[in-house]
Amino acid sequence: MFEAIRTSLTEWRDYVAWAPDGLVGSATLALAALLALAIHGMLIRLLRRLLRDRRPHLRSFLSGTKGLTRLALIILALFVVLPAAPFDVEVESAVAKVLLVVAIALSGSAVVTVVDMTADLYLKRFEYDVDDLYARKHLTQVRVLARTIDTIVIVATVGAVLMSFDPVRHYGVSLFASAGVAGLVAGLAARPLLSNLFAGIQIAVAQPIRIDDSVQIDNDVGRIEEITSTYVVVRLWDLRRLIVPLAYFIEKPFQNWSRESTRRIGAMSLHVDYTAPVERIRTKAIEIVQASPLWDGQDLKLQVTEAHERTIELRVIASARTSGDAYDLTCELREKLITFLQSEIPSALPRVRQQALSGPAAASGVDRVL
Repeated sequence: MFEAIRTSLTEWRDYVAWAPDGLVGSATLALAALLALAIHGMLIRLLRRLLRDRRPHLRSFLSGTKGLTRLALIILALFVVLPAAPFDVEVESAVAKVLLVVAIALSGSAVVTVVDMTADLYLKRFEYDVDDLYARKHLTQVRVLARTIDTIVIVATVGAVLMSFDPVRHYGVSLFASAGVAGLVAGLAARPLLSNLFAGIQIAVAQPIRIDDSVQIDNDVGRIEEITSTYVVVRLWDLRRLIVPLAYFIEKPFQNWSRESTRRIGAMSLHVDYTAPVERIRTKAIEIVQASPLWDGQDLKLQVTEAHERTIELRVIASARTSGDAYDLTCELREKLITFLQSEIPSALPRVRQQALSGPAAASGVDRVL
């Protein structure tokens, strides 16, 4: 088929032999591009008519790759007609080089587009929810692997484009083949990129972190907002973003508060006087927690955890659906318990006692409370 097309183009070139070669060659390429656009448009309309309302995912894929397929068909048409165009050898070689570079870049872009669209199509199978560990697992795996593949494809595409030029190819070969300082520098420079790429693969498989996990890194607490191919974005409680390299989560310890479940137990401590009615305070604490919509209905307890020199320490633990709810629940409980003690049992608040050593108070053995 290609030979028949080239034969027809040769006959057409002979027909317009009176025109300058450059003009004829440019017109030949333009006609080939227009013909490719027309064929592409007819094929797209035909496929849409065949699909209609069936296979919505395939129709979406067809729409998403429309630009790529159009450009690919144009490049193919130009490659076919280029030998028949009356260009000089140097011009033809330059055009062929440009088409080769565009074809390599198009191939890399096509692979990235297909990977991303396939990932999005796969993730549509899951209804995402913060409490759904299964959905979060697949979301993290697919996103990290897709971005890792995209990075590898982009690097390979850029390398293929550069290696298509002789000076760059010789330079790259001599650089990576050398065993001297240049090779050492290149290896050291590539180590962070490679370590993060491999860390991304490990995170996608082992999953020490997932999207929306609550984590503590050093003294910073936040939620995993995004996992890229080289770094992780952690959204802190005050809306700051902490950017952490992927390799950090493989090489260094950190706390994951929602590794197996998003449930979190909040703890609140309160110092009261030794004369405080613990059972009454326990009843009030349970009443406050049970009335709060933040409590998940499971863990709830008040205990005397310490006996200090002047006060006793009460600790209330209550569970919530997420770490954020647990923090808000403890703040609400603390505020309402303090209000309760101030209004109902002021004598339970911490006090300082002083014993008089002389005078009538000392004789009667009465303490003064300050």
